[in-house]
Amino acid sequence: MRHDPIASGKRKSVNMSIDSGVIAAAREMGVNLSEVSEVAIRAAAKAERDRRWQEENREWIEANNKWVEENGLPLEKYRLF
Repeated sequence: MRHDPIASGKRKSVNMSIDSGVIAAAREMGVNLSEVSEVAIRAAAKAERDRRWQEENREWIEANNKWVEENGLPLEKYRLF
């Protein structure tokens, strides 16, 4: 399995407020609330981390894209496609 930079491997109990209808439907369908919640929270944390990285590095990204537009990709002549 790939290393997950977010996961610690430790478990911690937390209290959450979730609509009772959502919980009832999930239980009726046999959905593991802890597993689904963890997956969703991990995805949200990763998306926010990525968004912040892009924001923090916006100037570099724009400068790099401009350089490539003006000069082409380095080593492009060696590409096989």
